[in-house]
Parts: sequence; structure tokens; C-alpha cells
Amino acid sequence: MALRSYREPILEPDLPIIDPHHHLWDRRETAPAGEPAKHGFSRMLQKVPLYLADDLAADVNSGHNVLTTVYMECGSMYRTDGPDALKPIGETEYVAQVAADSIDAGGKARLCAGIVSHANLSLGDAAAAVLEAHIAAGDGRFRGIRHSCAQDNDPEVLGVLNRHQPGLYLDATFRRGFARLAPLGLTFDAWLLEPQLPDLIDLARAFPGTTIILDHVGTPLGIGAYAGRREERFGVWRDNIRALAALPQVNVKLGGLAMTFAGFPSYLSEPPAPSTQLAAEWKPHIETCIDAFGPRRCMFESNFPVDIGSCDYDVLWNTFKVLGADYSADEKTALFSDTARRVYRLDA
Repeated sequence: MALRSYREPILEPDLPIIDPHHHLWDRRETAPAGEPAKHGFSRMLQKVPLYLADDLAADVNSGHNVLTTVYMECGSMYRTDGPDALKPIGETEYVAQVAADSIDAGGKARLCAGIVSHANLSLGDAAAAVLEAHIAAGDGRFRGIRHSCAQDNDPEVLGVLNRHQPGLYLDATFRRGFARLAPLGLTFDAWLLEPQLPDLIDLARAFPGTTIILDHVGTPLGIGAYAGRREERFGVWRDNIRALAALPQVNVKLGGLAMTFAGFPSYLSEPPAPSTQLAAEWKPHIETCIDAFGPRRCMFESNFPVDIGSCDYDVLWNTFKVLGADYSADEKTALFSDTARRVYRLDA
């Protein structure tokens, strides 16, 4: 899927890649219609209302050496009947079939070797039954859940995604559900916004035995009430990243900066930005995370198709290769494949 229509020669085409964060969806009934939407995320949905296995396969086979991928929940393909708590199982069922079909098709990359879906941890102890149903539906590929707490008092920051109450990760009932992950060997992906990082730090300190993955370098902000303040808040973000990095069970995904939230000039720019510009914009956040966590706890991610707002899939991975150019061969292996392989147990 090349909606940005800007191409570059592939850098380091033989470097093995595991893409640990992408979505599949059919948003044709819910994507905003009519005039271009005001919020950047909704504008992206208008451009990409449909992103299915064939689209993903075209992207991962566009020139980079993508070996396999991890699917990340996005509220898609839910069951349409039955108890609300179990409707997200439909997402796992759908993706498990995509993964099986990928193997049968004999393509270069195995799609969705790991599956991360959603379970409502605010069910408390009752979340255990949902997690067990995901495991059963995943055909050996289910690895964990993501339960976002992304929230901001300014509705312009998240747009249609502003649907959570403050303090979710601090809630006692949520934490009873969270406590069910580690006994089942499941990971937790956290998507939240930069001002909410202290909530995740508190959660991680309370559960040292649960593997946690911070998505999108903690989503620094540069739109809405934060417009023009991203650099001003950089020190606050950096200190919280370092606090998370002090907790050995926490890992971080290096990506998501192509979304609207950071407010970089490259977002929806015309003409589209080259990988060198993207790397220059993202470098302070990427390097800070690698310095804090070390390469063995960092993994580059595509976040596709969401990140199509700034670049095509092949340009995105070129950008990461520009950012990784000065690291050793072993460090590159960790950043581009081995951290994802280990955290999501892709050899299991």
C-alpha cells in the first residue's frame, strides 16, 4: 500500500527484520465521509479504510527483508454476537487464520506469527476467562494483550480515540485483571500519551514479573494544547523514559512518530518527506530510548497502516536503517529482529 507515492532505493536489503507492530482492519463503515476530517488520525482513516492481509503482504514484500510480523490489536474483526467481554476473541480468530493462510501461500514473510489482541482488564478477575479464550483461539500464536489508556483533557489531541477515563492504569480493578497476565505467560502492550507515562511507571513497579512493552516511544505530543511544546516537554518525557528503563521487564517500541500526535512537519507533507528528513525529526526520541533501554530492549516497529500519514512502508524502514547506521552488527540485529523475537517468543 503506497498511498504516499514516494519511493526510495532500499537500504541494506538483506538486513533481517521482524515487524512487531502492525494492524489489519476494515473501517469502510466507520471511516469519516465527506470533507477531509479535521483530526489527523481520522484523515488517515479516510485514506486507508481497508488494510487486509494482501495489503500487508504487499508492504512486507516491497524490498526489505521482513521475516515475520506481530499483529497488534485495533478493535477490528470482533464477534458480532455473544457476551461483550468475549467479542474481542473474533480478532484473534481472524488473525490466526491470516497467519495460517500466509504459511499455506508460501510467501517470503510469515504474517502474524505473534498475535496481540484486546481484553478488558477492567473486568478484574473475570478477565482470566477472556485471556484463556484468546489463547485457545490463537492456534499457538497468541502472545499478549494491549489495553490502551490514551487520554487527554484536550479533545483535539486524540480526536475519536479520546475514549478513556483518566488514571486507568492506577485503578484497583484494572490491576486485578492485569495480575492475570503473568501466570498465563502473557505480555502487556501499553499505548498512552507522554503526560501519562508516570501511570505506566507506577503500574510496572507494582508488577515486576509482567513483561511490558511501551508502544510508540511513549507518544510525545505536538498538537492541540501541546502544539509548539514538544521540545519544551522533551526533558519531562526523557526523565520518564529513563525511569521506565530502570525496570528490567519493560521494553520499548521505536516508532509511531509518523502519526499525527507528535506534530512533526513531515506528517501529511507534500511532497512526502524522504527518509533522511524523517530520521532527523525522530532521532532525539529514538536515540534517547536506545541509550536508556539498550538495544536488547528496543525494537523498531512499522505501526502500519497508521504511519502511512508520513511515508510508505519501504521509506519507513529506510528511515530506521538511517537511524541505526552507527550501531554495531549485534546491536542492529537486536533493534531490527532479535528483541521482537525474544519478547514475543516467536521461536516458541
